Amino acid sequence: MYKYKSNMTEQVDFSSINMKISELIKNYPIETQREIYEYLNGLDEIHRKGYDIAYNHLGTSFNIIRSNGFKKWKAEKISK
Repeated sequence: MYKYKSNMTEQVDFSSINMKISELIKNYPIETQREIYEYLNGLDEIHRKGYDIAYNHLGTSFNIIRSNGFKKWKAEKISK
C-alpha cells in the first residue's frame, strides 16, 4: 500500500517503486500523490522504460499528470 512521510504536510513515499520522481509531485494534494503512486506502481517493465525515457528526455517539462498514459489510466479507473 502507500507509505507516508510525516513532514509538515502529508506525502506519499515514492521510494519503494524505485523510479525517478519529480519534486513537483510533492506539491500535489495527497489524493493526487496516491493516484500517481498507484499508476506508477502498476506499470509493467515496458511502460516503466517509456516513463524513464520521457522523464529523462523532457526533464523539468515532464508532467506525469499530463501524460497520455496517466490520463488513460485515470479515465479507465473512473469508468470502472
